[in-house]
Amino acid sequence: MAAAPLLDREFLEKLERLTIRWQKSFAGLVGGHNSSRFAGSGQEFLDHRSFHHGDDLRAVNWRAYLRLEKLFLKMFQVEPRVPVRMLLDQSASMTTYGGRKFDYARKLAGALCYVGLVRLDSIEVHGFSTRLAQRIFSTGGRHRFAAVADALTAIQAGGDTDYLAVVRDFIGTYSQRGLVIVISDFLDGQPSGSGCERALQYLADFGHELMLLQIWADEDRTPPWTGELDLRDAETGSALQLDFDAAARERYTRAFDEYCEGIQKMALRSGGRYAGIATSQPLEEVMFGELIRVRGIA
Repeated sequence: MAAAPLLDREFLEKLERLTIRWQKSFAGLVGGHNSSRFAGSGQEFLDHRSFHHGDDLRAVNWRAYLRLEKLFLKMFQVEPRVPVRMLLDQSASMTTYGGRKFDYARKLAGALCYVGLVRLDSIEVHGFSTRLAQRIFSTGGRHRFAAVADALTAIQAGGDTDYLAVVRDFIGTYSQRGLVIVISDFLDGQPSGSGCERALQYLADFGHELMLLQIWADEDRTPPWTGELDLRDAETGSALQLDFDAAARERYTRAFDEYCEGIQKMALRSGGRYAGIATSQPLEEVMFGELIRVRGIA
């Protein structure tokens, strides 16, 4: 039996119709936040220069020609393309609860790539756990989405998470600053998530703009279990025995929310964006609501 597609056609058609109505793609893609001073095609007028044989007649200032009887070419400010790179967490913690987090993360990554393809933008996607993994290059129009979807579907999850090593790999691989979209549960086995937050701060300090999309299962935030539990970390294998009751569940949920709030504050403090996404949320609701609200798509 053929495997189900990463994203169904009906969803892609809805996403495409909405994308066409957006005035621009992801903040940080075409145009970005910084304008260059190079002359070329664009929207903001920069200067005039004398017309030369072979120049585009559409850029001639005809009003100036009527007054001065000389041909001058209008020059505009070029809006540079800002690199957009996506980091997709493929560590073992994403496979808990039947792999719902990892399946959801791949679909979210696919939806973001599809928006970029419709807009004729380019996005590089890297899986990661202890190091950067395979690279998926998404560019060239919507007809390229099948190959991107196949590549995302083929990614397998497993192994530990080492955010510091991943960020070192990333900075060593990419010298040009840009927008970095991180799709992860941000669970790294470090106390209080210190490795995760430090690494992400390094990315921001290096000049990258962050968009952090935190994926969690409902059980991550509010464990449904009660009684004596023998818990084992999905990545490190470390074990923990505890007696879990309603009061413990409330404390755990409060601590989880505080952890997520810390990641959000770090992103916002660095001028980035953040969205917390439960796998129980329909992907359509996230794309058409949550990401627009946090300016992930504008």
